Amino acid sequence: MTYGWLVANSSLQTEKFMDYADWMKKEAERQGVMLELVWNSDIPVVFDCLGRRDFALPRHKSHPDFVHFADKDLHLGAHLESAGLRLFNRTRTVEACDSKALMHTRLAGHGIPAPRTVIGPKVYEGCEQANTAHINNIIDLLGLPLIVKEAYGSFGKQVYKAETRHELEAIIGRLGSREIIFQEMITESAGRDVRLNVVGSRVVASMKRTSVSDFRANVSAGGATETWEPSEEEKEIAVKAASAVNADFAGVDLLFGKDGPVLCEINSNPHIRSIYECTGVNVAVPMIEHILTEIK
Repeated sequence: MTYGWLVANSSLQTEKFMDYADWMKKEAERQGVMLELVWNSDIPVVFDCLGRRDFALPRHKSHPDFVHFADKDLHLGAHLESAGLRLFNRTRTVEACDSKALMHTRLAGHGIPAPRTVIGPKVYEGCEQANTAHINNIIDLLGLPLIVKEAYGSFGKQVYKAETRHELEAIIGRLGSREIIFQEMITESAGRDVRLNVVGSRVVASMKRTSVSDFRANVSAGGATETWEPSEEEKEIAVKAASAVNADFAGVDLLFGKDGPVLCEINSNPHIRSIYECTGVNVAVPMIEHILTEIK
């Protein structure tokens, strides 16, 4: 029997994540795969006295045929890959999708339509941005209103809208040394977006998310869902974006631009409960199928 690890973060033992882990384990078993949950804290990232990596199996665990890397512990991901393990998704994919700034850097040159974006200048920990002149540049480049996003964030919780310069200054001051990006606001898409789940090189499920009370359409921010039949252009953008970050599977969010769909972001570890409840499509099925195809 094929044996794999589902590596997860031991600090995130939430009901939502445990539901995902149980779901993936059951689908893997249905396809003849034993998928075992392993916490990241159970796998030490060790270097010996000569600086060589020292890989030790967690207690009572066997060497896996693959790893479903449902975590963002990049040091651990690199450690597992150095031991010859195939990760789904790979460490560089998770790294690119974890940081919205790095994601746009990786996507540059791939011809993928996206909002005009400015990466905020670095601010050292414990310091404040002393040069406020760059705010003029941001407004000149993007206009108002505009969107401010923390580079690291999930479920739309670290996304803010600035209607005025005063609001923009207040957001920048509040975020301090956190890494941020600024984007033009796609006003046509306020409170609306589309989530497309990509596995391999195809879209396997999609839904539209809508909020009547928030400019963000995330389900966790109160958005409602409905089934969505994506256009060929939407599918092409989603697959192209996932391929640009070398994702085995991804949740790709698209906005409704005035001239067509534009990329919002790529999620390397998308949850699958909400899209199943909306569409009836069990995304875990093609995910396990893809893993089996790749390792064989």
